[in-house]
Amino acid sequence: MKDISTLPPTPYAELNSILRDLTAGIQAALADNFVGFYLQGSFAIGDFDDNSDCDFIVVVDHKLSTEEVDRLQTVHAAIFDRELSWAKHLEGSYFPKDILRDLVNIGSKLWYLDHGSRSLVQDAHCNTVLVRWVVRDYGIPLAGPEPQTLVDRIPVEALRGQILKVMNDWGRDLIANPEPYNNIFYQAFIVHNYSRMLHDLVRGYPGSKRAGTEYVKANLDPAWHNLIDRSWSGRGDAFINVRTPADPDDFAATLHFVEYIVGQANDRYK
Repeated sequence: MKDISTLPPTPYAELNSILRDLTAGIQAALADNFVGFYLQGSFAIGDFDDNSDCDFIVVVDHKLSTEEVDRLQTVHAAIFDRELSWAKHLEGSYFPKDILRDLVNIGSKLWYLDHGSRSLVQDAHCNTVLVRWVVRDYGIPLAGPEPQTLVDRIPVEALRGQILKVMNDWGRDLIANPEPYNNIFYQAFIVHNYSRMLHDLVRGYPGSKRAGTEYVKANLDPAWHNLIDRSWSGRGDAFINVRTPADPDDFAATLHFVEYIVGQANDRYK
């Protein structure tokens, strides 16, 4: 069993301190229901930086009780209220171990902490093939057994199938109802995430947002280079950017970029 006190999980001392306290708080709140706590996302795959959020999953033995959720709400609120920047940039879900192992339950709602939030809600955000793959192959244990003991190897066809579905479903929603995404954070996130999804679809394994944008720049129409570069250079504090309207021209171009990338994906795999 790994122990965060002996192996710092990130290069950021402030974040490591928060994760250490969060690990202890979660373990105390869950007692025997706690199985493991793992970093995933960019801190697991790589290419993280000062503007990344810190993605995690917590694995539990069985479904959280009302009392356990109440205790966890207190833990997360206390972390969020600390006067430290990283305390506002945590995101993750609580997986009962049977749901984590079983692909049949993908898309069901879990207790989830959104980026920039101080409380858990029910959401399917992390309940994906991609998150399972990243946890299994790249996950960093803060406490608990190695992640390969909790997640079975996933067929590449399952990864590609879900990526293509997300690209199409989310793309239709973005085009039909763009206004909720009209801020600096989501404008950049959409460009980076659609680039990453196309990269993962073609390569057949998860990559970082940086790998995705580099793939698009190297392999697709160079007309998109400036939008990608502006989106990357404009990254900053997501807690602030999500409340700041996007540049109108860049946002309009981002919606066209989504249509273009979805078209590329469907031409290859649909």
